[in-house]
Amino acid sequence: MTRLSDLDRPIVYVITEGRCTPDTFETTREEVLAVVANAVESSASVVQIREKQLLGKHLFDLTAASVRLTKKSRTRLLVNDRADIAMAAGADGVHLTSRSMPVSTIRKMIGRGMLIGVSVHSANSARTARDEGADLVVYGPLFETPGKAAKGLDELSDICRSLEPFPVIGLGGVDIANCKEVVAAGAAGVAGIRSFVDTASLNAIIKELRA
Repeated sequence: MTRLSDLDRPIVYVITEGRCTPDTFETTREEVLAVVANAVESSASVVQIREKQLLGKHLFDLTAASVRLTKKSRTRLLVNDRADIAMAAGADGVHLTSRSMPVSTIRKMIGRGMLIGVSVHSANSARTARDEGADLVVYGPLFETPGKAAKGLDELSDICRSLEPFPVIGLGGVDIANCKEVVAAGAAGVAGIRSFVDTASLNAIIKELRA
């Protein structure tokens, strides 16, 4: 059974870039696996396979290869949206979006032995995810990101306080300069793409948070 309590705190949650396509799979597959391998080597808490453009067979192949890298490590592997592929490939869980099936439906499908993370953008959606059986929520964007307005740390703090002790992970523009602020605001950890897939940046963030 995969337990949230097994994760190192603060939680450091790596999300892959989503660059894989059916046409580029042979080359981008290796890039994603390098991100997963680095997450394991750096002792990141979670790595999420977020390759939305892939066909099912390619996503299964990528997930199964990632499972071989994360197996017996402290890093948990989640698959974006596809609970069926997460189960078939032996991943630790699934990450749901606002367009995914309801958390309660997925929980019935996968049982209590796998993790469910959910992307949320409000206190109400976070509360609903918790009540329906999610293990954690990823909330954001906290800071300015391309095309998205920042929600800010004050709103994060309010949500964390209202859901405590349920874990809320801060996402969106998180980097070495502000990661400690996110945790200080009450978040159980931090998540990201750009600063988290880069080896040096990820290591610096983990060192900063777990010193």
